[in-house]
Parts: sequence; C-alpha cells; structure tokens
Amino acid sequence: MLVIPVYDTLILSNVQIHVQEEVFSAAEIENIKNEDTFLIVPIREQKERGSLCADDFYEIGILAQASSVTNADGNLLFQVETGERVRIQDVFVQEDRVDASYEIVVDENDLSPEEAESCLREFKQYAEALVKDVPGNAVIRSYIRRWKTMHEAATNIGGYLALDAEERFAILAENSLKKRYHLLLESIRQMLSIRSVNEEIKNKMTKEQQDAYKVAAIRKQMKYLEEELQELDDENLSEAELFAKKIEAAGMPEEARREADRVLHRFEMEGSSGHEYGTLYDYLDFVTTLSWKEEPEMPLDLAKARKVLDKEHYGLDKVKKRVLEQLAVTSLKGRQTGSILLFTGAPGTGKTSMGHSIAEAMGRKYVRISLGGIRDEAEIRGHRRTYVGAMAGRIMEGIRRAGVSNPVMVLDEIDKLASEIHGDPASALLEVLDPEQNVSFVDHYLNVPYDLSKVFFICTANSTESIPKPLMDRMEVISLSGYTPVEKYHIARKHLLPKAVKDAGLKKGQVAIQQKALKTIIDEYTMEAGVRGLKKQLDKICRYAAVQLLEQEQEKVVVTEQNLHDILGKKHLHHDEALKKTMPGVATGLAWTQAGGEILFIETLFTKGSGKIQITGQLGDVMKESAEIAFTLAKAVYANQKKDFDKTDIHIHVPEGATPKDGPSAGITLFTALSSLILEKPVKKQLAMTGELSLRGEVLPIGGLPEKLMAAQRAGVKTVLIPQKNVEDLEEIPEEIRKKLTIIPVGKIQEVARESLGVELP
Repeated sequence: MLVIPVYDTLILSNVQIHVQEEVFSAAEIENIKNEDTFLIVPIREQKERGSLCADDFYEIGILAQASSVTNADGNLLFQVETGERVRIQDVFVQEDRVDASYEIVVDENDLSPEEAESCLREFKQYAEALVKDVPGNAVIRSYIRRWKTMHEAATNIGGYLALDAEERFAILAENSLKKRYHLLLESIRQMLSIRSVNEEIKNKMTKEQQDAYKVAAIRKQMKYLEEELQELDDENLSEAELFAKKIEAAGMPEEARREADRVLHRFEMEGSSGHEYGTLYDYLDFVTTLSWKEEPEMPLDLAKARKVLDKEHYGLDKVKKRVLEQLAVTSLKGRQTGSILLFTGAPGTGKTSMGHSIAEAMGRKYVRISLGGIRDEAEIRGHRRTYVGAMAGRIMEGIRRAGVSNPVMVLDEIDKLASEIHGDPASALLEVLDPEQNVSFVDHYLNVPYDLSKVFFICTANSTESIPKPLMDRMEVISLSGYTPVEKYHIARKHLLPKAVKDAGLKKGQVAIQQKALKTIIDEYTMEAGVRGLKKQLDKICRYAAVQLLEQEQEKVVVTEQNLHDILGKKHLHHDEALKKTMPGVATGLAWTQAGGEILFIETLFTKGSGKIQITGQLGDVMKESAEIAFTLAKAVYANQKKDFDKTDIHIHVPEGATPKDGPSAGITLFTALSSLILEKPVKKQLAMTGELSLRGEVLPIGGLPEKLMAAQRAGVKTVLIPQKNVEDLEEIPEEIRKKLTIIPVGKIQEVARESLGVELP
C-alpha cells in the first residue's frame, strides 16, 4: 500500500485533518489521487524524498484516505480522514513512491467515557491558556471548544507542542488509551510550564543582568572595532613590514627563516626604486605563501578509499589492489615509502584520473604537473636567483599551488622528458622521487631545504622505453592495459555518458543510447586502448541532442543503429581484419601502438636480382634488423629448397607505408612470411603471431601482450602464437579475451613453422 512519509507532525487515529499542498511532493499528490486508501507513517528525521530508505521509517503508522480536495486561496487543501493504527512490516522504496505491507494494531480501551471527557476538558483548558496571548485568540478559542475527541485536539495542536520526533512517536505507539491521553496532557502541561518559567525569568531580570548584557554588547562592539582598526593598520604598513609579519606567521624552520630574514633585509635596503626590488619581492612573496607547517594526517579509511576507487574506475582490480596496499603502508608509516607508483598505459586508460581518485581517497589536496617536453633541469630544480626572470621549479610551484605540504602530486608524462645542453631533467627527478633524499630537497630558487617526504608522488607514462634506468629504479611499474569492449561499454554507461550529458547542459533522461548503438560506437568509431575517443563521440551525441531539443522541441533524443550514421557521420577509423583468403608470402603480426594494439600484415615477394633484400613501409632500425635476422635464418633453414638466393632479390613490405613502425616483436612474423614464400605454402587462416627471433632460432619475449591480444580478437583472429617466456603475462589478460582466442606458446622456430604452416623443420 502507498506510504506518505511525515515528519515533525502528530497524527492520531479517527480524526479529520486539513493538509496544505506543499506538505506533499507532486508525485505524492498524484499517488494520493489514484489511491482509495494510503498509509501515513512518521520518519525519524527530515530527508529528501528521493533519499529515504526502509530504516528511516518508524514501525507504527495510520491508515488514511483523502476525503476531499479543495482549493483555498489558490492552494490545494487536502481533507484527510485517519483510521486505525497499523504496524509496518516490509517497506519498498522506489524512485517516485514508497509502499509497505502492514497489520492492524488494536487500541487498548482502558478509559471510561467519563475519564475521556475529563481529559478532553482539561486539555481544552490548557490549550486556551496556551493561546491567550495570541492575536485573534477569540477565534482560536471558539475553534478549540468545538474539539470532540482527545485525538482531534492533540492532532490539531500537535505542531505547537515542544515534542521531538521520538516523543511524538511514543504517543502514537502507545496502545493504552489512558496512558496515551496522560502523555498528551503531560506534554501540554510541560509546554505551559516552560512558558510560565520564561515569563518569570523575563519579569525578574535585574538591573545587574541588564548591565551584564550591555557590557557584553560593548565588548563585542570593541572587538569588531579592533579588527577593523587592525585591517586599517595593515593597509598602512609598508611592504617590508607586511612581509615581516608573514614570515613570522609562516612557521618556517630555522634555516629557511634565516634566508627569508636576510632577503627581507636586502629588500628594505634596496627600496622600491632599486633594480633588484622586483626579484626580491617575488622571492619573499613565494617563500611566505609556501606551506611550511606540517599538516595534520587524516586517518585512512580503507573502506572509503576502496569505494572511491570503485566509483571512479571500472575494472582495473589488480591496479586498485596495489594502490590500496600503498595507501595502507603510507598511512601506517606516516610518509610514502618504497617505490613510487608509475602508471603506464595508452592514452585514456585512466592514469591521471587514478591520481585524482587517490587524493580523494586520502583526503588530500591534488596537484598535477605536466613534464612533457621539459628539457631544462632548472624546470625541476628551479633557477638560481642570479638570473633575470628566475623562478622556482615545477615541484615547488606545485607545492605552492596546493597550499599544503603533503598533497598528492601527479608527475604526468614522465616518459616525455628530454635531455640537452642545459642538463638532464630526468636526473634531477632522482632526488625528488627518492624517499631517503627528498626530506631535504633544495630548489635553487628557494635556496633552502624543503621536506618533500610528506608528498605522495605518482608518475604516469605511455611507455617505459624512454625512461632512464636510474629513474626507473625509483619507481614500480603498474600497467593499465587497454579496456576490453565490454569494459568500455560499462565505463560509457556508468561514467562517460552521465558526464557528457551534464557537460552539455542536458538533464538525466533526455539522451538515451540503445545497447547495440553504443556497441557500434565502441567497435567502429573508436580504436584506442583507452576511452578518450569514446568520450569524444559521446560528447558529439550530446551536442547533437542539445540542438534537437532546442530546434525541434523534442523531449528526448534516442540514438539507434539506424540514426547513428546521421549523428556521427561516416566511420573515421577502419581496423584491419584477419585475411579471409591467405596466400604464400603473407603473415599476420601483432603490434603495440600508443593508441593500443593493432594487427599488421607482412608481405614478401621474390624478384630476379643479385641476392639483395629491400625493406619498405617506414620500418625503424630495430625492425629492419629483425628482417635481416629472419632472412638470414630462412636462407640457412631452406638451403636445400632449390632456391638460388644469390640470383634472387627479396622485397619485404609492411603496410601502411605512411605509418612509422618499429619495435622488437616482429621476428617470427617476418620468418613465417619468408617461409611461406619460399615453400609456396600459405599461412593458416585466422592466425597471428608476435615474438622476436634470434639467429639461433630462439623465440624471444615481447611487451604489450594485453593490447596485442585485444587487437587480435577485435580483428577476427582465432589463433595467436606468443613467446613461451610470455606465458606468465597471460594472467593480465581479461578472461573474456582469453576465451575467444586459442593462444599457443612457442619457443623455437620449429614450433612456429609447425603451428603456422604445418611443416616440420630440421
């Protein structure tokens, strides 16, 4: 049955009451009009209707029905008749209504008619006394005299009684009529007693008490005047005096205080016309706005931290588990210890946002520093103040922006650092990221030690290949592999689409994307391992919806497979698909890219010549060497195949020619393509491979296996050859990908030839 929640209202059985429209929500008004009978149930505390749950309701309520609905001065007025008391059993909370099952509670009629009449008469007398000083009390008194039952009297005056929610419920829940009436009488007596005491206190206030109030008022006024005078004094202070006050209040350690006082003395001697005035002013402003005091450490709530990480990031269970371990150790030690976390992965996989979630989970300030393109060591350590335009390094500037000494600091794109004649910024980070050294980090601009041990550092990178080994030793690599289509689907539903709707100024429910349409967007309009491209497509849909809602005056825009092309246009990206028809000399490889994984075809062809090898397709040095190793190995293995390699040129091509390609993982694919060409035997259908090759015929391990296997599954590949030494990496592969692929580990070229071509090599 429909439940109407009420708060701070005393409603008893068998009475008629009038309720204003604003007491109920619009949804409740419609529900009441459609129901013959409903339940009025008190709630423990005032809450928004949408946030109620079953535990918010008391267990006793009242059966009721709306006997009439009238319009009084433009407002709807509900006349409600209450019936028997009920005990609430099961409560079912929905978005726009609440329902409950119940059983009738029978009153214990232990009060004679004479006692009931006596209680009502006494209650009326007290009520008239209560309203005697109210303007227009004659009308109110006549209304009081028309009350026929104690329940009617208590319900109508209940709002004026000094009762909290628990006391009101105690009256409603009392089974004995005698006890219930005595509770009502006691409550109105208490109300009269409070009023009597208040009047007594007011009448007996002495001159001394009045003087005490006067003195307190004067002192308060003096305090305000002193504060205003202090502000005026600050305005009249010189800049040097203001800096002196700030230095005093900053709480600097002794060495930093001495340096600040020394610079302040020079500042006073220089004067506003001196040529170093601006430089000294900037330094004092920086050093006094920097946070020097130790911040109070908030206790870590691991349950809350886990909830924050789960809310902001779908999947990534192993990553979140490692983050929680780091947070727990940091909480116990009071500072970050061990290796710094380095999140690696393709763009859009959630590396930077993971740092933001960690800051929220720890209850700390968040600051992000982009290191992409930094070439000068001074960007990390700061410039010496002897240079014109000197400034602090990005680390100390980030501390200043955060306003605290213990923020969560994300060093973004650490793999994009570069070295030149001005120094090596990667080497400058060694001290910053070493917990044993950064306790006394010296920025050249600041020129005094600053304790960075309280800062929780996090680094991000797309790849670890360009990060120097000494810097890598300071960090623990946590790989955020690409998302599977299923994960992308859930991320879009739970995170990306609601955010895109909000960013476009739309309301919830104004844009709906059908399941098949969303899967089409994921499969055919995006190609990256992350979800950045998917977010752009959803933003585009929301912008389209905004136009339709305003121009066409639609109430809702539904995106289907049929209208998807009209909204997003033609497909911008086309993934390579596994060859439906194979031919000799062509093999399918797997490659890792900045955007995730992709398949690539290696094509080979014999021509008349003098034993030369021609390689095209914009291959890097590493891949060219792999091609030469594969060709040399093929000549050695197939020397008895009646192929005159000295009179034949071979051309190796890797489409697409305009895209640069490099990396140590194409060796077995190149060898397979050459073997297929020499033997004039096509490679097995729907088969791809990845692995490097040595001259001894050993298959060497590779990186980026999760992204490569996702690319293989997306392209329609059924069987994948991987290096034997990469078997342990299969634990990182989502189960839904592993189920769709037959993954065969290989350790030697004999196994590669057997699985790919069905031939046995010596």
